[in-house]
Amino acid sequence: MKTIHETDKEFVCDIQASCFQLLLPEEVDLVRTSKTQVAFRKGEIITKQGAFASYVMFVISGVAKQYVENDQGKNFNFQIVKTGDFVGLSAVFTKMPFNYSTVALTNCQVFLIANDAIANVVRHNGAFGFNLIKRYCEKNGSLLGSLRTVLYKQMNGRMAETLLYLDGFRENDPDIFQLLTRREIGDFAFVSAENAVKLLKSFERDGLIELKGKDIFIVDREKLTEISHRG
Repeated sequence: MKTIHETDKEFVCDIQASCFQLLLPEEVDLVRTSKTQVAFRKGEIITKQGAFASYVMFVISGVAKQYVENDQGKNFNFQIVKTGDFVGLSAVFTKMPFNYSTVALTNCQVFLIANDAIANVVRHNGAFGFNLIKRYCEKNGSLLGSLRTVLYKQMNGRMAETLLYLDGFRENDPDIFQLLTRREIGDFAFVSAENAVKLLKSFERDGLIELKGKDIFIVDREKLTEISHRG
């Protein structure tokens, strides 16, 4: 992790995301003076499950994954975080520690914005607060969807849904599959690395996907979607 200073060429003066365009000039100044720009290298931990945080993160650039870990060290990957996403919004309204970890899949740059600054803006700017709540609810909906997949679908369905989910990031991040090991893909589907490899090869034999090195291409989206729905 490296703090980016104003004299560094990577420094970004303002947050360009659309939701921040809703801020009044004095609110922009509050956020600007309350933020710190930080760079994370690929593989570095951005948030750690169980740790307390006094800030919200806004991803300026890069791709990361979020996961929960049990006492035996088994991971469940539940979400990809990309440019323009927030991390740790719940910390604005609660004093609870992070209940997940976030790790950089590529080099990432983020703004750390003090919780108090975000909370202050939300109290006085309804449009900004509405946008933030909407984002938070969308992320929660995605998390509940991941939970339903793990609880109620068999391995084939979980892997099919994982591939469709990850492929949805290809437009903006064409190397998304190459950023993940087979074990990490398996952790999204809550299967072992061995079973992940077996399922991928089975899907390839059935003409659903094509494997090219680490990359994965969906060939028959309709049938893969059917397997995902059937579970």
